[in-house]
Amino acid sequence: MLNTDSMTPAERGAAIANGEEVDRLPCNPNIANGVARVYGCKISEFNHNSKTIAEAQMAAYRKFGCDSLRIFTDLFTWAEAMGATVTFPNDATADLAKPAILGIEDIDILQPADPYKDGRLPVHLDAMKYLRDLAKDEIKCSAGIVGPFTNAFFLIGVNETLRLLHKNPEAVHKLCRISLETCKAYAKAVLDIGLNPTISEPMSSCTVISPKVFREFSLPYMKELIDFIKDYDGTKVVVHICGKTDKIWKDVANLGIGGMSIDNVASLKDCKLAIGNRTKILGNVDPASIMYLGTPQDVRIKTLESILDAYDSPKGYVVMSGCSLPVETPLENIQMMMDTVREVGYPVDPERVAEILKRYNK
Repeated sequence: MLNTDSMTPAERGAAIANGEEVDRLPCNPNIANGVARVYGCKISEFNHNSKTIAEAQMAAYRKFGCDSLRIFTDLFTWAEAMGATVTFPNDATADLAKPAILGIEDIDILQPADPYKDGRLPVHLDAMKYLRDLAKDEIKCSAGIVGPFTNAFFLIGVNETLRLLHKNPEAVHKLCRISLETCKAYAKAVLDIGLNPTISEPMSSCTVISPKVFREFSLPYMKELIDFIKDYDGTKVVVHICGKTDKIWKDVANLGIGGMSIDNVASLKDCKLAIGNRTKILGNVDPASIMYLGTPQDVRIKTLESILDAYDSPKGYVVMSGCSLPVETPLENIQMMMDTVREVGYPVDPERVAEILKRYNK
C-alpha cells in the first residue's frame, strides 16, 4: 500500500493532543538499528558518524511514514562514556565487553559523563542536530536515554549488581546516584537541542527484579530524572520497560509520564484498564516471533488485535512493536504494520476491525 496519510506525524500528534480529527492512529514500528538496512549502510557506521545516524532514521521515515524517529543505537553508550569498554561489530549492534569498574572499592572513582566530551555521547548529540534539521516541522524526534538503574548495572556488571542488591544495597544506591547525574546531564543536552528524551529501563523489568526491589532501587532515581526533565521545560517523557511490568504500571504512571511502552509479554488490555486514564499506552506487537519471524499476514492479525485491545485507551494509544525490532526484520513486515493502521483509519470502528480479523482467523 502506498503512503495514504493525509497528515504529517507532527500534524497528527498536535490534532490528537487538541482532541481534533485525525487520519489514523499513530504508529511506531520501532525499527531501531534496522534503519541501516533501509539506508544501505553498516551498523558500525552509527558508532562514530552523526550524519549517517540521522540520515538512516530519516530514510526509514521516508519509506514507511512512521510517527516517531529516535536517536538511540545501543544500551551501553552512557556506561561507555563513564569508562566501560564496548565492542563494535562491523555490522551488528554494539555490546558491553567490560564494565567501568571491577569492584565496589572503585565506585568513588566514577565520574558523571560529560555529554559534550565523553565517549560517543557527542556523536549522538550531533546526530540529533542533523535529524532536527532534516525533520523540520514534519515529524517530532526523540532521543533515547538508558535509565539510571539500568546504566548502573553496566558500570559494575550485571551479575555483580544483582549480587549487590542483596549483599550491599548502599553500593547500588551509590552507583545509581552517579548514573543519574550522567542521565540528567544528557537529558539537558537533548532538551537544549530541541528533542524529547525517552527513557529505557530494561533492568527494571519484573522479569529481572521484584517490584519491591524496583521501588527501592530504580523508582526513586527514575522519578528524579523525570522530575528534572519536567522542571527543565515541561516535557513529559515516554518510558519503556521490557518484560513483565504489570505490577509496577501504577508506580510508573504516578510519575506523571507522557506514555508507557510495554513489551509483548504484557497485556495491552490490562495496561489500558490499569493506567490508560493517566497516560498514553504504546505497544505491543511481538518484535521477534511476529515482526521478525512471522509473515505479513501474522503482522496484520496481531496489529489488528492490538488496535482492538487499546484503541479506546482514554489518554491515547500508539501502535508499536513491544521492543526494538531485530535488525533483520523483513521490511515487508514493517510495511504491513503501517498499512494495517492506515486501513483501519480513525475513528476506529471496532466492529469493522473485528470483522476483518474474523476473516483472517478462519
